Amino acid sequence: MKNIQCKVFGHDYKVSRHVTYHVKEYTCSNCKKELTTNSKGNLTELTPKFKEINDVLERIHAKRRMRLKNFNKKQSENLLATA
Repeated sequence: MKNIQCKVFGHDYKVSRHVTYHVKEYTCSNCKKELTTNSKGNLTELTPKFKEINDVLERIHAKRRMRLKNFNKKQSENLLATA
């Protein structure tokens, strides 16, 4: 019954995971079909290969955010110390 609803009305995609600022994973709330954004920004099916790519991207993105956060924190501490 869930697949019929998607065939008639179309999929109801919700963001299931934010990988980076631009890459997200989507899941249909009716049929549980999973999609992700590819390198061109288009939606493609979430295959095991894309899942692995997204895992690596998320890990790199998280490390970069932490590094920038620590850098900005040190920079502001240096400004306060010199003032």
